[in-house]
Amino acid sequence: MRIGHGFDVHAFGPGEFITLGGVRIPHTHGLIAHSDGDVLLHALCDALLGAAGLGDIGQHFPDHDLEFRNIDSRLLLRRVVGLLEERRLVVSNVDATIIAQAPRMAPYIPAMREPIAADLGIIPDRVNVKATTTERLGYIGRGEGIAVHAVALLL
Repeated sequence: MRIGHGFDVHAFGPGEFITLGGVRIPHTHGLIAHSDGDVLLHALCDALLGAAGLGDIGQHFPDHDLEFRNIDSRLLLRRVVGLLEERRLVVSNVDATIIAQAPRMAPYIPAMREPIAADLGIIPDRVNVKATTTERLGYIGRGEGIAVHAVALLL
């Protein structure tokens, strides 16, 4: 077994929605990013890459490379899974915590599990996503952005 941890954060900027876990969520702001800004999938990619000893998302998909500009992060996740498969590693389960003051995540979390599971090639009950706030403390509490911690177990 191999375990990895990932963390990512993106600041809010102009926009009318955010994308988390492959799900489009209406919001008063978007997330500033080179790709689609899916901070959940970015943290998950880092957890998977870390468990495999393959560095981090920035090494594989650098933000200065135009190939990845505005790319759907689900494509990045699938590429990471391909790297795992090349090394005969299989995802056992993943667990992620979204840290955001707003928007409210609870209504969208069930819909996030399906696309993540599909991209990982596992059943949805092996994907756990939860959310919390910082009780209005810090940059997240002030509504400046969203962060995610993710953990992945590989076999």
